[in-house]
Amino acid sequence: MGILRVVYNITSNKPPSYREYDDGTESEQSRSTTPDIRASSRAPLLGNQDELEDDTSVGIKQETPSSIRRAGAVATDWVKGPKPPRPWKITPIFPSIQEAPIRLLDKYAPLKWQRFVLLAALYFAYILAFVLVLRKSAFASDVPGYGSPARISCGASFWSAKNACGLDGLNCRPFSNDTLAFRCPAACIKTLALNPHAVGDQEVIYQPVVIGGPTNSSDPLGSAIYRADSFICASAIHAGFINDREGGCGVVSLVGEARNYPSSSAHGINSTAFPSSFPRSFSFLPGTQARCKDLRWPLLGVSVTFTALLALFTTSVPVFFFTIYTSLFFHVALASDPPNRADYHDLVSLATGKFLPSTFVMWVIYRYCARRTLTNLTAQAEKTVLWLGACWVGALNNYTFDRIPIQRLTPHDLHQPGAIPALIIIVLAIFFIALGQAWAIRVEGKMPQYLALYGLMVFTLLMLLAVPGMNVRIHHYILALLLVPGTAMQNRPSLLYQGLLIGLFINGIARWGYDSILQTPGELLGDGQLDSLLPTILAPIVTASNITFSWLPIPRDRYDGISVLVNDVERFRGYVGEFEGEVVDGVMDGGVVSHAVDGGVERWTWERRKSDEGRSEFFRFGYMSGSSVGDYTKAGVWRGNGAWVHMEKGASK
Repeated sequence: MGILRVVYNITSNKPPSYREYDDGTESEQSRSTTPDIRASSRAPLLGNQDELEDDTSVGIKQETPSSIRRAGAVATDWVKGPKPPRPWKITPIFPSIQEAPIRLLDKYAPLKWQRFVLLAALYFAYILAFVLVLRKSAFASDVPGYGSPARISCGASFWSAKNACGLDGLNCRPFSNDTLAFRCPAACIKTLALNPHAVGDQEVIYQPVVIGGPTNSSDPLGSAIYRADSFICASAIHAGFINDREGGCGVVSLVGEARNYPSSSAHGINSTAFPSSFPRSFSFLPGTQARCKDLRWPLLGVSVTFTALLALFTTSVPVFFFTIYTSLFFHVALASDPPNRADYHDLVSLATGKFLPSTFVMWVIYRYCARRTLTNLTAQAEKTVLWLGACWVGALNNYTFDRIPIQRLTPHDLHQPGAIPALIIIVLAIFFIALGQAWAIRVEGKMPQYLALYGLMVFTLLMLLAVPGMNVRIHHYILALLLVPGTAMQNRPSLLYQGLLIGLFINGIARWGYDSILQTPGELLGDGQLDSLLPTILAPIVTASNITFSWLPIPRDRYDGISVLVNDVERFRGYVGEFEGEVVDGVMDGGVVSHAVDGGVERWTWERRKSDEGRSEFFRFGYMSGSSVGDYTKAGVWRGNGAWVHMEKGASK
């Protein structure tokens, strides 16, 4: 309640009280006719106490240099702003034009019941149009012979990262002779790998993971083979099976092992080459494209039209504010940036579950910030363009600010192209915006209250930063909550910034929910590198048909095993205590795998299959603790001609 009281004081129209200072300025209290009770009824004991206090204050003043006291008084007066304060009020540009919708409404619907009927009709028309278009967009017809398509996310694939598919990929079977009717949303081309994704001795980052594909555009669709860890939807776009603007449906077929994945560029996506074998691949079945489209752009037209009409013709602040909030919330949650859910009914349930707590937060924002900005605002066109337009920009964050190359505000993101210039521009923009808003706040005489409020916020953030083992993550909705109090005044910049921040809040909650401001390092890393200890691999022994690796003993205080990836598939997993004598781990299509101990140095042998003769093979090693694996080394390459290229220093994913 203390925070709400501070915000209420900020947003109230009452000028701040002030006291008498040494520079001669008078307070309102000093001009009051109320008698001085302390002077008229002072007891002897109280009199002595007052004299003591006066003597103490005089002593302090005498000890403080007069220049410092004068500077302090000047600074205090400056912070308190002009006297009397000057509240901001927007005077419409071309008022006859901007107020025309209000006059039109006064002329043809002057009574409240008439306006209520018009508003209800507008609500009904919008909800009907939104539901009909959404139904056509969300629920596709069956793919003939394959049933209803499953909704998949833009980053879905048939293979898991690191060794999650298990030894020899057994957890990701079947490798072939299976099909999936799928449905991809629109705009999957902008779903990128934000952490390095290892493909042999290469790393894919800041682009869609697409490995393989057709060698040229004239190749038939069925000949385009993709490695199983490729993004299915991005691969479908790359193959020309669906388009990025509307998404699409179809059937993908698992075709088992392939031994060469060429690189090609098609439909705005550059695929990555992989010149070796992989046990699971997929292609798209020609002629199975179903007539399903992601109609988010027509839905955007419906929602923008409705909200613009409401903004132009509505003078009621609560009707405008809460209608816009509700419309944008469900538009984001169900159409423009929905969470990844295979079943659309689950998506609706998730959206309604977030809506109620978000409504309470929006009521607080309305009560202490937005109401002050929007009350008695007759500039209908400026309200529509500045506040509503900026709100849509924030709500469509996945198409606007997500393109800025610092998506997660982590140090890792600064390595992507253009990140540092983007960060500099953002910091400078926020700095100058903050200066402008601070000046506007001072003009209204509310600087002391704002300093107290933001001082409390900074103190809270510093306390959170001091929590051991946790990282502070400023999500979209938290950024909006921190900054929106600074827009609680009626001027054009505040109109713009407030709409933008509320749009960011809506997008953050409707898409991601209330993620914690405190997160563990693992949560921030996601599937990225852990900066864990890497095995020390000695120079291997290479023969015509096999290669034997050895490594220094496993540090048993932290790890109890080691994992080996061959061509990005786990082919060996051994634990401390198992390295006793010569043991054959398995036979895989003629490839014999064995490990042993020789003088405390563990070694492991891989035999090349006949089907892979003449092809390069890629080896990566990582320590294990139980069933969890740390980072893998970069890939060492056993070339087809028998030459060995040792792995470079550092980790891979």
